Amino acid sequence: MTRRELAHWARQPGQVLVGLVFPVMLLLMFGYLIGGGRGVTGDYVDYLVPGMFALTMAFGLEGTMLNVTQDLTRGVIDRFRSLPMTNGAVLVGRSAADMLQSAVGLALMTGVAYALGWRAHGGPGAFLGAVGLLLLLRFAMLWVGIHLALIAGRPEMVQAVQILIWPVGFLSNVLATPDAMPDWLGTAVQWNPLSQTATAVRDLLGSQGGEPGHLWAAVAWPLGLLAVFFPLAVGRFARLGR
Repeated sequence: MTRRELAHWARQPGQVLVGLVFPVMLLLMFGYLIGGGRGVTGDYVDYLVPGMFALTMAFGLEGTMLNVTQDLTRGVIDRFRSLPMTNGAVLVGRSAADMLQSAVGLALMTGVAYALGWRAHGGPGAFLGAVGLLLLLRFAMLWVGIHLALIAGRPEMVQAVQILIWPVGFLSNVLATPDAMPDWLGTAVQWNPLSQTATAVRDLLGSQGGEPGHLWAAVAWPLGLLAVFFPLAVGRFARLGR
């Protein structure tokens, strides 16, 4: 299933390229066109880059969601059901391909960030820990997206469902600090799982805005989301043919 998804890359290079370039465009746009987040003192790029790493882990799910719904509407899933495989194999293969693209995109963004002058001040172990937190968040958000795609059922509904993920991204401390927001909003932002990952990654990378003590929440939130949405997605997929 994973090889099947990777084979689609060769036939649809434009979609893969857009998925890799879009996060870089966001980084450049917020860093140089819209930059200067509220409540951030000092070097804004140093604050922004780890936050953008976390933000791109939550965004860009529409490609996976579209592929899932297209397989449903084209009858591909019915052919897979005739083969000796588990119910979750199709979804796991899709998620594995997405994780590979996410890792490549993260490496590309890191290279661009270094070209902009950003530096990771932690050691190699801390850097790998930060990458692990980011990919864990991506894996959790991916299964949220897969479950929403199975609910949507049709490719034309993916865009409407994808909008539900955007508030999670922007109601966070990725672009501005919660201290600069109203108290009620700042509290909600601080508890956002994306904010927890961004703060923990900033701390590991030695970037501005990092605070110790957020590592446990940055691990617990994605694991909690996985515990809920992984079985929901696999269970819903298993019931589609009944």
